[in-house]
Amino acid sequence: MMLPSADALAAMVPDGALLAMPPDNSLPSVAIAKALVRRGARNLRMLGVPVSGFATDILIGAGCVAELETSAVSLGEAGFAPRFSAALREGRLVVRDATCPAIHSMLQASEKGIPFMPLRGIIGSDILANRPDWKVVPNPFATDGEDPIVLLPAKQPDFAIFHAAMADSEGNVWLGRRRECATIAHASKAALVTVERFVEGNFLEDEKLASGAISSTYITATAIAERGAHPVALLDEYGFDAAYVTDYARAAKTEDGFRAWLDREVFGAAQKVAAE
Repeated sequence: MMLPSADALAAMVPDGALLAMPPDNSLPSVAIAKALVRRGARNLRMLGVPVSGFATDILIGAGCVAELETSAVSLGEAGFAPRFSAALREGRLVVRDATCPAIHSMLQASEKGIPFMPLRGIIGSDILANRPDWKVVPNPFATDGEDPIVLLPAKQPDFAIFHAAMADSEGNVWLGRRRECATIAHASKAALVTVERFVEGNFLEDEKLASGAISSTYITATAIAERGAHPVALLDEYGFDAAYVTDYARAAKTEDGFRAWLDREVFGAAQKVAAE
């Protein structure tokens, strides 16, 4: 289904939904994040796959997020995510600490339609003390002594949210080499995707494009949002805007600075586009 804008996609997301979003180096839809802020979304539960960055920080700062599960939150070279840090200090955010392999494993379990996925590498870490939903059990196939294994429950987000270079007339989306977004879409109940452009044809019938495409079977709705990943990079389309992120990190250190940034970059930018 093709919708007219990122705001139309955001309108499909109810308050309290569980949203899975990739990290800043792997096709996040900043356009949808900004649209959710404009919509006034509340009590969202965010899953960083496997870490969270710019888009999640602005959602937290705008009061859209109640819970966050992730293995890290960062603006990369620009430092800590300021609105996440403030929300954590003030007790306004429930955070569930995870690891990168654990998050991917839980999504893979959902993708495969199985109730859990085993993982060994986190045994011995203190993260298990804070995750009662992760179960350590004996390996039922062990033949020589004790062999504990961790079982991670399947994680099925309500929505996968990401940005891609293009979608075709059949509703397929081209991800390029960032195949982890396919896992997020496969694992989720629905997938909302912004793209740079629509093209005629069928990616799945193109030998050069098929391997980087995700079938429309897993895509609920798409919309054009030019530079919809900005300020982060999008494959070979455009690079990371370090100056923009640095300016954001500086402004968002204070609540007043963040609100001024929102007025200019989220609400003001939308009004400018509408006027044009």
